[in-house]
Amino acid sequence: MKWTRIGAAAVILVALALSATQSHSRAQTFPAAIPCNAGAISAAYTQVDSVQSFGCEGGYAYLWATVGHGEGEIGVTEVVSFDESTMSWKNASRLRYCFKHRLPTYVEYWGCNSN
Repeated sequence: MKWTRIGAAAVILVALALSATQSHSRAQTFPAAIPCNAGAISAAYTQVDSVQSFGCEGGYAYLWATVGHGEGEIGVTEVVSFDESTMSWKNASRLRYCFKHRLPTYVEYWGCNSN
């Protein structure tokens, strides 16, 4: 009877150890959190003066911003995609992404239906 309990306890310990190892491995496969804030998104551009609006869905975002200064100042709408290899936002051509529904609905609505 004693050996049966020791064997059962050993099997349970091995099962718990394997379970803990597998759950830890799965936790590492989740993608990193994508930063969805005006600073992170506007970093894709060099001359952003101010941000009026932005929004994210999945790995895509839109940015309504003012670029330039003085008489050269202009309002722009940009679409960006998140590059997991560099962990940063990159410009996504509106000519390519705003057609054929390549963007999430929210980003397409706000990023493609403006200037």
